[in-house]
Formats: sequence, structure tokens, C-alpha cells
Amino acid sequence: MTLPSQAPVVGSSISMTSYSEVLAAIADRPTDTAMVISVCNVHSVMSARKDPELAAAIEGSDITTPDGVPLVWALRWTANPDQERVYGPDLMRRGFDDEDAREWRHFLYGATEDTISELTRAIAEFAPQAKIVGHIAPPFRPLTDDEQRADLDAIIESGADIVWVGLGMPKQELWMHTVRDQLPGVALVGVGAAFDFIAGNVKEAPEWMRKASLEWLYRLMKEPRRLWRRYIWNNPAYVILLLRQLITARFADTSRA
Repeated sequence: MTLPSQAPVVGSSISMTSYSEVLAAIADRPTDTAMVISVCNVHSVMSARKDPELAAAIEGSDITTPDGVPLVWALRWTANPDQERVYGPDLMRRGFDDEDAREWRHFLYGATEDTISELTRAIAEFAPQAKIVGHIAPPFRPLTDDEQRADLDAIIESGADIVWVGLGMPKQELWMHTVRDQLPGVALVGVGAAFDFIAGNVKEAPEWMRKASLEWLYRLMKEPRRLWRRYIWNNPAYVILLLRQLITARFADTSRA
């Protein structure tokens, strides 16, 4: 199995990859452990700078897709001029409907029973051939050892090829990192808010805002009380750190020349 190359973005290693490459990697996943795929944005990489456990989980992932446009720009400026966005909800949609993925058995892990019900309905509309072999909506608290073991047993018994994990960041990254060795042969894909977006519970930003890296503004307008601290701090800090990374790299290149 060949994994996509990675490049540093303000301290986290982000994969220079594409939708088709991620799906191909899932098809060629290992059998002795789980494959872990994390979709990363500014919130991910900035949180990892303050949380060593999260940083280790992200670094331990097999693929870390550039889910946020600011990460795409960083990769274009530093390592891969042709880098595209690998957006969690669209990756999930393709994972269900891609021609080469139609035989996969899918398991949904996260959100609530109501959200999973709506998500399953939405998937049936755009990918009627999809094989969903199970789902679990875990409680919004730390699981007991017995509860976690029961969840893992249910996933194994389902015969799932891929588990879509919608626990939110950082919970999903930490969970995938913890359980990967107990789910051999399974692909774990942490897609965060994709469950709510595809289910229709939360409206996605218009495409023009997504392309202009203004998705954060749209979400902030929708959920100001929950998100204002995240965006008011993280976005300016990310820009400063990225500029420092670019300047440092430029001086290093100059000194070698």
C-alpha cells in the first residue's frame, strides 16, 4: 500500500492527495490494522498545537486530507501547486456512490439516532445501491470499557469495510487512534459535521463561499455563540503561523543557495 506524501502545515502533516487517491487507498487498506483517515481544517491543526494527544492522533493517521481551503492554499504555496480540496462531506458522498466503491459495506458511527435516520434516508436517495450494515449513535459522554468493547464487537460482526465516524473533532480523531488495532482490515474515516450536512440538519455554505475560504464566516453566522471563540482566535493565529512558516522556508532556501 502506497500512501500519499505529506507536507507540514503549521505543525501538522497534511496529505497531498485527492478524492480518487483516498478511495484507492481505502480499497488497498491493510488487513492487520485499521486504516485511519482524518479530514483536517484550521480548527484541527490549531487545536493540535495545544493538545499533544490530538497531535499524536493526527500524526498517526494514514491520510490527513486538506478539508479546509486555508490548508489547501498552504499546500499549494509550499509543496504542491495543484493541490485540491478533499472535503469531508464530498468524500463521504463519493465513498457511497463511487463506481469502484459500490461493493463496500458501510457502518455509521456517531451523531444521534434521529440524525442517523435522516442520514440513511439521504444516502438511499443519492446512492440507492449502498450497503449500510450497521450504525451506532454513542452517548455524548466518555464510554465505559464495556460500552466501547460492545461497539467494536458490533462493528466487527457487521463485516464493515468502512466506518464513517461523525463524533466531531477532536473526539473522533482520538477514538480512531485508540481503536485502530482492534479493527483490523477496516477503514476508519473521521468526517465530523458531514453526518449533519448530508442528513440535512445543517445547511452547507454556498459553493462560492467555500471556494473563497469563507465557509467559516457562514458557519459563524449560523452558530455565533458556539463558534465565535474558535474563529476569532484560530483564523488570525493560523495566518500568522503560516506566514512565519513561509518566511522561514524562504530564508532556508536563500541560505542554501
